[in-house]
Amino acid sequence: MTAQVDYLVVAFTTTSGASGELLGSDEKELVQLVWQLVDVKNKTLGKVNELLIKPEPLDSTEEKEEEEDVVEESVEEESGSKADCVTTATSLETALNLFHLQLTNEVNSAGAGTSVCLCTDGQLHIRQVIHPEAASKNILVPECFYSFFDLRKEFKRHFPTSDLKALNVHIMAESLSLPADVPTMWDPSATLDPTTPLPPEIGVQQVQAMASIVLALLSEPFSHTFSNQERVSEKFETGTCSKMEKVCDNTVIRARGLPWQSSDQDIARFFRGLNIAKGGAALCLNAQGRRNGEALVRFVSEEHRDLALQRHKHHMGNRYIEVYKATGEDFLKIAGGTSNEVAMFLSREDQIIVRMRGLPFTATHEQVFSFFSPGEDLKETCPVSGGKDGILFVRYPDGRPTGDAFVLFACEEHAQCALRKHKEILGRRYIELFKSTAAEVQQVLNRYSSAPLIPVAPAPLVSVLPTVSLLPPPGSMRDCLRLRGLPYTASIEDILTFLGEFTHDIRPHGVHMVLNQQGRPSGDCFIQMTSAERAIQASQRLHKQVMSSQRGSNSRYVEVFPCSAEEMGLVLMGGSLSHTHTHAHTRTRSGTGLSPPPCKSRRLSPPSYSFTPAPPVLSTEAAAALYPPMGQMLLSPRPLPPAHAFYPPSAQLYMNYTAYYPSPPGSPTTLGFFPSPSSLSSPGGLVRMPGLTYNSNGVKDLINAMQGYQYAPEDALMHAHGHVHAHDPAGTLLTQPKEWVCI
Repeated sequence: MTAQVDYLVVAFTTTSGASGELLGSDEKELVQLVWQLVDVKNKTLGKVNELLIKPEPLDSTEEKEEEEDVVEESVEEESGSKADCVTTATSLETALNLFHLQLTNEVNSAGAGTSVCLCTDGQLHIRQVIHPEAASKNILVPECFYSFFDLRKEFKRHFPTSDLKALNVHIMAESLSLPADVPTMWDPSATLDPTTPLPPEIGVQQVQAMASIVLALLSEPFSHTFSNQERVSEKFETGTCSKMEKVCDNTVIRARGLPWQSSDQDIARFFRGLNIAKGGAALCLNAQGRRNGEALVRFVSEEHRDLALQRHKHHMGNRYIEVYKATGEDFLKIAGGTSNEVAMFLSREDQIIVRMRGLPFTATHEQVFSFFSPGEDLKETCPVSGGKDGILFVRYPDGRPTGDAFVLFACEEHAQCALRKHKEILGRRYIELFKSTAAEVQQVLNRYSSAPLIPVAPAPLVSVLPTVSLLPPPGSMRDCLRLRGLPYTASIEDILTFLGEFTHDIRPHGVHMVLNQQGRPSGDCFIQMTSAERAIQASQRLHKQVMSSQRGSNSRYVEVFPCSAEEMGLVLMGGSLSHTHTHAHTRTRSGTGLSPPPCKSRRLSPPSYSFTPAPPVLSTEAAAALYPPMGQMLLSPRPLPPAHAFYPPSAQLYMNYTAYYPSPPGSPTTLGFFPSPSSLSSPGGLVRMPGLTYNSNGVKDLINAMQGYQYAPEDALMHAHGHVHAHDPAGTLLTQPKEWVCI
């Protein structure tokens, strides 16, 4: 609780774009800043000031300087505006400096006090307009913009039943029963199109109405005290986060599309104006330990999280950033840690972290110190902060080095000097250097000390004895269509419009969009038709016709091929079709007319889809004659439980993304495959290993080859005609009573 301020500066901003509750969401420039000084003690009002900001010119620097010199002369003019003083500026930086100068002069001339604070209608004017634009243009914001009063929150203290999000100046004035001489107020809720810019006179009217509301709150019977200021964080604070900490789901967002070289400070700069929690910016790494262009950001409250979501598709440099909701569990997976060694390493504040990758496994602290020491002809120094405590080697749980290390530097200058040694030689290896973050340290340590953050499914172990072609039989009915080269914004309605009269020949729920691993359209689509004849007619008539999208202005020509349900299932399973394989209806393009598989992931469909039983590889007699003990198992494939990890090739594996992925698609936290149960009641799997070397060590080599998969030691290895055959190791079989699954 702080003492009441001497002056309030009632301020209102206007951009060249949206207004009302959408103010700042379209990333438009600030064009108008209106304010009026309120003497809190004497309950008097100052003059209304209006500052108009012109778009920044693209001319040369000299012309810009000449224009600024002319504009900085405060111009008071009698125009259509109702403001007492109208000033024009050519840039945001000039406007902010003029605002600070004029406000300081007016306060000094009053002489009744010195403490001044801004007061705005809501959070958008300060947090979503001034600070984001200033950050994008590398402009230093005056100190007065880092604290302000939210008039809506101050009003709600006396009217607790009012909805904070629905409040505006019009509603507050009506609730306070302001006198009739108050200027006509603009009601944002009555505006039909909030995306259109506001007329200039609206800003002056809003400021005058807000000043009247402030005086009404200061007077009897309210006698309000303006003491709880809103704060804007000036600097992002780095820190650590424990996995045991509770993180609210309503305070976390996921940002996608970040430049790979961006840091946590760059993320904080993108969200400038919003308060990020300490250590709340965490860059995500992929399965290979490299940054994947995503980050999880934790804010101090749900209010700031909601404001961050309004910056969806705002720009960081030349790239637009996607912003989605995330959960506290997602944030803890990335930024949470449990190691005391890491906590001690990251406990030092105001330290710059540099990651070293590709170190020799025998690297020591002394070699790292020597690597960052200046050369013979160099005067630059980049001393490691804290000596040996400033170096953290990343190791496996058994103590083996991984080739990664993190190094602390005391200041940005030393860190930049160290980064200039990128790809220099240490020992016999070149070292990669990257500017890192506390969250990245946690992720790398978690990756090597526990299960991977993003699980990677192993290749399925398929029980195949002879070499069997996975291609569909030549006589399959080609009653499906494959559309290739769709616009990425195309919807199912666009596809139906493209098909035209052939829409009546589509089976119910027969349109299946194909998505990639990120849940985005891949440009391919499968359609089930009622007959092969109509499928062929559609492909002949629509092949290479242009498709347009209602959600985008782009249009593309689409390739249309007939295919069978078996081919559709094979392609979606990640398989490929042989160019030499011919069908009854061949095409001139690559034999089958089908492109390579759109997505090689085996984990696209949810486990609720049904699969037809796979046909037996061998007949009963042949299997029993070749492997009598195992014949029965080969003839009856294992039933798949609901959460089986892999899907076998099937004729009915196709994708209906509208029932599985959200729209717009949320950023996936994993690759989406489903883990296998720990135990199964069905018989075990059979693996044949042909081509083993004759000089192998038998059982020991086979166990080493299968390390990472669960097996029962009592009967892990056997042969159809006895134990491992010394003269024919190529015929050795491995059987497993449990489910083979990567651990």
